[in-house]
Amino acid sequence: MKAFVAGATGETGRRIVQELISRNIPVRALVRDLEKARGILPQSAELVVGDVLQPESLGAALGDSTVVLCATGSKPGFDPTAPYKVDYEGTKNLVDAAIAKGIEQMVLVSSIGASQLFHPLNLFWLILVWKKQAEEYIQKSGLTYTIVRPGGLKNEDNSDSIVMVPAETLSLSGSIPRTKVAQVCVEALFQPSARNKIVEVIAKEEAPAKSFEELFSSVT
Repeated sequence: MKAFVAGATGETGRRIVQELISRNIPVRALVRDLEKARGILPQSAELVVGDVLQPESLGAALGDSTVVLCATGSKPGFDPTAPYKVDYEGTKNLVDAAIAKGIEQMVLVSSIGASQLFHPLNLFWLILVWKKQAEEYIQKSGLTYTIVRPGGLKNEDNSDSIVMVPAETLSLSGSIPRTKVAQVCVEALFQPSARNKIVEVIAKEEAPAKSFEELFSSVT
C-alpha cells in the first residue's frame, strides 16, 4: 500500500499523514508550497507539488500510489466560488485522476450535515451543498470509497470514545478531535466493512469503547 494525501498541510490532512507514517505506510503528500510543507509534515513523507484545481498536475502527483485520502476543504473567506471550486471541482478532479490511475480505494473527509440544505454552514457559500455533490460524484464513480463525515473538529486530542453512525444520523451535534478523524480515515483502508459507506463520527466521553471493526460493521 502507498497512500496519496490531498490537503496534506491542512489541520486534518497533516494528522492523516502522521497516522499513516506511524503505521509505516509510505505517503505521497500533495502540496502547493514545498517550503511550507517541509515545516509541517514529517521528513519521511514524499512531497509532490500539485493542486486539485489543476487536474493536469494530478496524474504525475499520484505516481505509484495505490490509495487516496482527501482532506481538502475551502477556507472561510470572501470568495463565493471557493466551496464550489475546492470542495466539488477539486474533489471531482482527484476522483477522475484516481480512476485513470486504477486507485484501489478513496477516503474522503466530508462533514456532518452534508445533506442538509438549511444547515447553518450553507450560509458560507453553500459549502455543504458542494461537499454533498462531491460525495455523490465519488459514489457514482465506480471507485471503492469511504466517506467520513466528522462533527465539529477539535485540534486537541482527548480520551473520549469514537461514536460511528450511518449518514443523516447526527445532523448538528457533537465534536471530534482531528487526530481521531485521521485514525478513522486510515482504518477505513484496512476494514472490509468500511468499503462503500458513508459514516458520521463524533467522540463522547460516556460512549463505550469499540474496535474499528465493530464501529464500521455497525454501520449498514
